Amino acid sequence: MNIMVIGGAGYIGSHIVYELIDSGHSVTILDNFSTGMRENVDERARLIEGDMQDLALLKRLFDGSTSDPFDSVFHFAALKAAGESMQEPEKYTSANTVATLNLLNMMMEHDIKNFVFSSSAATYGDPEYLPIDEKHPLKPVNYYGYTKLAIEQALEWYSRLRNLRYAALRYFNAAGYDIHGRITGKERNPANLLPIVMEVAAGIRPKMNVFGNDYPTRDGTCIRDYIHVNDLATAHVKAMEYLESEKRDLVLNLATGKGYTVLEVISESEKVSGRRVAYDITSRREGDPAELVAVSALAKTTIDWKAQHSGLSELVESMWNIYKQK
Repeated sequence: MNIMVIGGAGYIGSHIVYELIDSGHSVTILDNFSTGMRENVDERARLIEGDMQDLALLKRLFDGSTSDPFDSVFHFAALKAAGESMQEPEKYTSANTVATLNLLNMMMEHDIKNFVFSSSAATYGDPEYLPIDEKHPLKPVNYYGYTKLAIEQALEWYSRLRNLRYAALRYFNAAGYDIHGRITGKERNPANLLPIVMEVAAGIRPKMNVFGNDYPTRDGTCIRDYIHVNDLATAHVKAMEYLESEKRDLVLNLATGKGYTVLEVISESEKVSGRRVAYDITSRREGDPAELVAVSALAKTTIDWKAQHSGLSELVESMWNIYKQK
């Protein structure tokens, strides 16, 4: 199949590109390199530097004049900092909501009917029960989560009205690096726990903050469900192939069902790296639930997927292999 991957030079997108090409598909990457890195681009892919908000560029790419028609579009080009989204909702409206709706309209205009969407656990909000499954109420507590939910709702309507087939894949704390060592560019200005821990271990930053140690958990720090990015990549390819073969939509959690505390992540990182990870205990962050763990039973039954590389030790080792080089 001929695939367009928007944001294919980013952290998650670059792993998906490798998985797609390894699976025999042709890939065109569209990336504006605001956060993506050229060293992470699979040289087997066709690379277009540009912004998905450039509708004239999208039109040229989709009209078949520069390549064979695309069978599917993968979308990873979104802003993702929950805290920032609460301070700058206009920015997130433009980048996450308006830009994606324009993309969908352009796809409909050019009869591209398969869409794989990078959604988020943030669509659920505070957990009403654990582990979270796909039937959990959708009540996002930050504007970033709302932008993802708004697109999921639009996708459902486009499916009904325009015969779009879509997979909305809800992630739970993506982490790790390519198990084959092909992707080496590190995230810039990371906001997630594991890359921050790695930066402290590698000496890139002197210490980090642990936001609260008085939660009702086994050591007082928050518990999260981490998923290896190679496991995410496998799920994305399986989801696309399901859309093509079954002609049915998918809304799936991608998680492990097992959570680790912040201090457990730090301890494992110290063990793997042999370095001390200095941290300060600070006050809780607004909106952080004590525990967020999910199940992916539906992914197992629909696309025959479950996490294979998401144990904490393998996650940390795959990241330290990259960060220790600096």
